[in-house]
Amino acid sequence: MTQEHSLVVLGRLASPHGLKGWLRIQSFTRPADQIFDYSVWLIEQPQGWREVEVAQGRPQGKGLIVKLVGCDDRTQAEAWRNLKIAIRREQLEPLPEDEFYWSDLIGLRVRSLDGVDFGVVDHLLETGANDVLVVKGDRERLIPFLMHDVIRRVDLESGDMEVDWDPEF
Repeated sequence: MTQEHSLVVLGRLASPHGLKGWLRIQSFTRPADQIFDYSVWLIEQPQGWREVEVAQGRPQGKGLIVKLVGCDDRTQAEAWRNLKIAIRREQLEPLPEDEFYWSDLIGLRVRSLDGVDFGVVDHLLETGANDVLVVKGDRERLIPFLMHDVIRRVDLESGDMEVDWDPEF
């Protein structure tokens, strides 16, 4: 497994916040502040991933801000702008059966019960009611991620997902 595949992207650093090295962050975790459950992050830089310790993190207004060890002023924070935040896959908590991390679903081949190939999961959307798979193949399809109703089988080992979905939708 390559290093890239052994990492899970949890968010991205956004813009500097204030003068003392704080940064706004965009969290991909749910709930958003769960990103602070990890005290060491890997930050993607042009020369590769760099391990960075989180000094402090907290909600700020409607968003989140973070102070990284060694980032002590706005100029230093500016250098971290728009970089991905990841952790090592083994840091994730094991999930119950039939629950999956979004990152594990991206790239799976999606087929109907009749064997019609819909393409691969490109990304997911959070709608409030349920998550939605965005599947790209001959065209883009939006398929609700409803285990047992729509999603009949997910096989991470083989990279396949079987869905009960009309190919015309």
